[in-house]
Amino acid sequence: MSSISDFNRASNAETDREHQIQLGLLQELCSAAQEQRNALAVAEILEQLIAYSEAHFMSEELLMRLKSYDDYEDHADDHIQMMDALQSIAASHAAGDSSLVAGRAAEVLDFIGWHIATRDRRFADYVRNGL
Repeated sequence: MSSISDFNRASNAETDREHQIQLGLLQELCSAAQEQRNALAVAEILEQLIAYSEAHFMSEELLMRLKSYDDYEDHADDHIQMMDALQSIAASHAAGDSSLVAGRAAEVLDFIGWHIATRDRRFADYVRNGL
């Protein structure tokens, strides 16, 4: 990359791709739960979603720290809230209580959609503007 602006554009594009994958996994979880697919299939989607979200949040938080982002704490708190919700869904599902997975997954999907549209958009603008 030839400049910081090239890095910033590449970072934003990569983060957008990661968001699409994360949203796709969440939508797949919602569908699997609504269709009452077998427990193993739902568990596999949950496992992929949790692992992917952990990696995505870690890389995003690292970039925020590198950029001395002023809204780091609130943004990271959202990540913690989402991971707690996903871990809770996985624990309930593993314990055999899958009746609420669809509704809880839909709530997480709504929250992540809001998070991407607001907090992630603000961070992307911050990075893009070289702040």
